[in-house]
Amino acid sequence: MRLLWELLVLQSLMACLADDNTLHGPVFLQEPNSVIFPLDSEEKKVKLNCEVKGNPIPTIGWKLNGTGIDVGMDYRYSVVEGNLLINNPNKTQDTGTYQCVATNPFGTIVSREAKLQFAYLENFKTRTRSTVSVRQGQGMVLLCGPPPHSGELLYAWIFNEYPSFVHQDNRRFVSQETGNLYIAKVEASDVGNYTCVVTNAVTNSRVLGPPTPLVLRNDGVMGEYEPKIEVQFPETVPSAKGTTVKLECFALGNPVPTISWRRADGKQIPRKARRHRSSGVLEIPNFQQEDAGLYECVAENVRGKNVARGQLTFYAQPNWVQKISDAHVAIEETVVWECRASGRPKPSYSWLKDGEALLPQGRIQIEQGSLTITNVSLSDAGMYQCVAENRHGIIFASAELSVIAVGPDFSKTLLKKLTLVKVGGEVIIECKPKASPRPTYSWKKGKDILRENERVTVLDDGSLRIVNVTKSDAGSYTCIATNHFGTASSTGSLLVKDPTRVMVSPFSMDVTVGESIVLPCQVSHDHSLDIMFSWSFNGHLIDFEKDGDHFERVGGQDSAGDLMIRSIQLKHAGKYVCMVQTSVDKLSAAADLIVRGPPGPPEAVTVDEITDTTAQLSWRPGADNHSPITMYVVQARTPFSVGWQAVSTVPEIVDGRTFTATVVGLNPWVEYEFRVVAANLIGIGEPSRPSEKRRTEEALPEVTPANVSGGGGSKSELVITWETVPEELQNGGGFGYVVAFRPFGTVSWMQTVVASPDASRYVFRNETLPPFSPYEVKVGVYNNKGEGSFSPVTVVYSAEEEPTRAPASVFARSLSASDVEISWASPRENPNKGRIQGYEVRYWRHDEKEENAKKVRTVGNQTSTKVTNLRGNALYYLAVKAYNTAGTGPSSATVNVTTKKPPPSQPPGNIIWNSSDSKIILNWDQVKALDNESEVKGYKVLYRWNRQSSTSVIETNKTSVELSLPFDEDYIIEIKPFSDGGDGSSSEQIRIPKISNAYARGSGSSTSNACTLSAISTIMISLTARSSL
Repeated sequence: MRLLWELLVLQSLMACLADDNTLHGPVFLQEPNSVIFPLDSEEKKVKLNCEVKGNPIPTIGWKLNGTGIDVGMDYRYSVVEGNLLINNPNKTQDTGTYQCVATNPFGTIVSREAKLQFAYLENFKTRTRSTVSVRQGQGMVLLCGPPPHSGELLYAWIFNEYPSFVHQDNRRFVSQETGNLYIAKVEASDVGNYTCVVTNAVTNSRVLGPPTPLVLRNDGVMGEYEPKIEVQFPETVPSAKGTTVKLECFALGNPVPTISWRRADGKQIPRKARRHRSSGVLEIPNFQQEDAGLYECVAENVRGKNVARGQLTFYAQPNWVQKISDAHVAIEETVVWECRASGRPKPSYSWLKDGEALLPQGRIQIEQGSLTITNVSLSDAGMYQCVAENRHGIIFASAELSVIAVGPDFSKTLLKKLTLVKVGGEVIIECKPKASPRPTYSWKKGKDILRENERVTVLDDGSLRIVNVTKSDAGSYTCIATNHFGTASSTGSLLVKDPTRVMVSPFSMDVTVGESIVLPCQVSHDHSLDIMFSWSFNGHLIDFEKDGDHFERVGGQDSAGDLMIRSIQLKHAGKYVCMVQTSVDKLSAAADLIVRGPPGPPEAVTVDEITDTTAQLSWRPGADNHSPITMYVVQARTPFSVGWQAVSTVPEIVDGRTFTATVVGLNPWVEYEFRVVAANLIGIGEPSRPSEKRRTEEALPEVTPANVSGGGGSKSELVITWETVPEELQNGGGFGYVVAFRPFGTVSWMQTVVASPDASRYVFRNETLPPFSPYEVKVGVYNNKGEGSFSPVTVVYSAEEEPTRAPASVFARSLSASDVEISWASPRENPNKGRIQGYEVRYWRHDEKEENAKKVRTVGNQTSTKVTNLRGNALYYLAVKAYNTAGTGPSSATVNVTTKKPPPSQPPGNIIWNSSDSKIILNWDQVKALDNESEVKGYKVLYRWNRQSSTSVIETNKTSVELSLPFDEDYIIEIKPFSDGGDGSSSEQIRIPKISNAYARGSGSSTSNACTLSAISTIMISLTARSSL
């Protein structure tokens, strides 16, 4: 029995160290879980976990079936770091319920219950089974009769030899409850040996029963009969919350019965439910209260049906809804704990103190989950546990009761050193020492005992209250607290200050949007006190940093807290309160601000009636924002408009007292939205929300297609084209086109309907259609309401025929190594059958196939063209065809031409220049062409100013040139040979600097490439031959 003085010392120490939370009773970090141990396990060791914290560190023991385990008396038991180890576990001795028990000086707690069970599977006892003889078509049951076991079993059947297992379907079923094999209707293929295979789901061990032979009888075939349910679930199936419930049902019968499931109460089978093995198993996962009820299995065939019923009942283990928590209670006070748990059936409650049952007596009252201890003493300290239990489980909740017994202590709750109060105000000086039990209080002012009167009162919690304060109440005050463990006191001072008064209050104002104002707020106050001004707007404190764009504190002195509101908006209308606070008082003054502005958006814009071109609108006025509405403007939007557009109305001007208008000038069969904008003398307001979308009624189409044209196409075709009428101008559904045409100069029109509103082309085909003949054409429109008008008549020519004659006098000549010129004479065509629009030149190299020929086209009457980008010194074939919109005509005779040899590939070398008297003399080596290159016919000298880009060229058949350069400027020069094959390779660019003295020399090898150059002005050039080619 713990001595009272030990408890007192311990609880006092706890009170001192409570803030550090270092000393406390045991708390479970991990509680043991139930274990199913396989008897054939190689490990031969069971471990039950238990982890506890506490200070001091708790000691841990264990109970088996409510009796403490003496580890020292049985070598098989050991406790390692709180965990219980059982070596060589024995099914007979060790099966049962285990609890972990944790103890330290603050008390004892016991863990939840953990069950230890052993899983095993023995062999079948019998070795042979009798032959089962049945008629074909008869139902049959083969019994498994599993051997002794513990742990969940899984069943299967082998047919004849392993691994041929019986396949389950609507005719064959293996019950996982009994292991029996059911065959609804035996067939000849079922004859053979059947062996039951039993597997322990825990140990994974498997045993095979003796084979059962199945043979057919010779005395006839079984006739049809109604279903007989052989596998059915119990009448009552208790089902735990959150588990997966499986119901089995199978019937014998001929024909093979079908299995279906339903609820007898008419409710639907849960959607989460699954059916397995041809509906022989109904599986309901995550079972809940709403899944409980009467379920029926229906077996049915053509001979009848049978029904099995069973009640699924819901149960749930206890689960905490409200746990208890640690309590620190002063001695002689009352502690009340309440715990609540859910569960089905409803849990019952009991209480433990330090691991032992707690019974109601005297100061201890227990009522279900409620525990009350009055007039708490030190002996009540300890560990308490609330236990909730129903027949499906038991749970524990733990808490520690600490009883505090100390004398008054002001060390952490001293009286406030200085308390300020205004004259005429009220003050409470708090006195809250730590003490247990609760102390008695007395007060002193200075050295004198303070007597209570109508102004001075000591409150129940020891605080001192003084009302209607006067200057004479200033001074020092001492609170004295006493209980039977001691006495303590604490002292503080009271200062009495003059009150604050508002001298200039803010006043209500009426302003217009965009203006700026100042709301005044000026006070008189005790200047020894700090003063703080703040403002609220419609009940919310103004943040001057966040809302600095509009609000600013102004004043310039400590007695003024004026508020400036800049660029006032409608949202700034409302109530403004100036709040003034010092350390002794606070007061406020309010004003209302009315803001006049443009109107708010009109409301409830409604289309009351709509025709093909008009819409009747109505609306409700929005806020006038303190300025009467003078007019309304109606706007409309369609899928085809760019944003909102103002529309015409009747009346033309809608005044502020009118809330209806008729919109006119709308397009038929177009979807419209409408909105209304209000205006007053201050400005135009925000638009209303759009009305619902409404489509105008249909009307005859009025707009005809534009740009009616055509022509071209294939032989015997008349092609007619036009621009489609935009959807917003079609005036109705069922829109299309009426195409009318007739030969030029005739009377009767031919018409056809093109039903697509997106069509822009019609082709009339007729083998008798003469080519390139003029037709008068017009295109009309129609919709669901009828036909509209036609477009103006225009003339379109029918398709022309391809040219029938080939170009003549085709001639080709080589211009260079890469260019050839070809010419021809135009063929004479019949103008009534078509026109020649141009010519197509086909060309191919002698080593290429004609079908791969490349093409060049000319336009108009051009009878020659140049073919470029050819290979040098190569033979080419060329032919010409005339073409028009109908295609190409016959080809001319083929001509051939050989391109010239390529130009010289060697650039001029050894370029030397001399300058004298504004002249530059250039010399270079002669370029000799290779055998496969064209002979050099001369040289091109290209030159330009360094700062300009245009280049001048001179040609010479010499290897020198003289340039007269009258201006001081840098020059860029390059030289290249030319031949019949074209221009050869160019020399590197030569940069000649501006001439600064009379004589200069240079060579190509010392020059550098030039950069940006500019055009040359007038240059005098003279050429002097130095040597001839």
